[in-house]
Amino acid sequence: MERWRRAAKAAFPCTLPVLTGYLFLGLAYGILMREAGWPVWLTALSSAAVYAGSLQFAAVPMLAAADPLGTFVLALAVNARHVFYALSMLGRYRACGRFAPYLVFGLTDETFSVNVAARIPAGADAARFYTCTTAMDHLYWTAAGALGAALGGLVPFDTSGVEFVMTALFTAICTEQWLSSREHRPALAGFAVTGACLALFGPSSFLLPAMTALVAVLLALRGPLERTAKGGDGA
Repeated sequence: MERWRRAAKAAFPCTLPVLTGYLFLGLAYGILMREAGWPVWLTALSSAAVYAGSLQFAAVPMLAAADPLGTFVLALAVNARHVFYALSMLGRYRACGRFAPYLVFGLTDETFSVNVAARIPAGADAARFYTCTTAMDHLYWTAAGALGAALGGLVPFDTSGVEFVMTALFTAICTEQWLSSREHRPALAGFAVTGACLALFGPSSFLLPAMTALVAVLLALRGPLERTAKGGDGA
């Protein structure tokens, strides 16, 4: 239990930005579900079992339409991006033993950002740290969705613009990673590739081409980046 306590104590501050973002978005999702006629328990179950924020928002009208094939295609299109950034966590999570299946399930954009940038303090077990951040983020999202559904019929709430909370969260995480790293080539490649794909494919279709192209660029840069990292370690 002491190892879990140390891991949770180290993980909680890292998850506070996610808590802020999930609180507003989760409330909005719960209210949308309530307005669509779904009960609180189903909203909580959806948040706990599906645990994919953007997909859950998009699926609200499709649940009413009872279109399983359309929902499957939508889920594949919206969540395909997870395949790309999850690859970078395979080494870390493979070493987590029995916790790995849950860590894979709980790997959202926000949890990935926290875990990939976190500096695990001495004395905190890495597997337990990753599990704590994942479980805390999971709990924040589920609780916020249930609370939003419970309050949906009681408190008027205008959800327009609330999605900007996630944009602000990722901007803050990106800024922190930029300031804490001396190697900026991966970030610059991400900006350049994303901008080019946005211009070429438009805002509704750029994500998958951008992720695919970025993986190719980072693979091409892998050798120079690894040599730079080794040179820095030996300095």
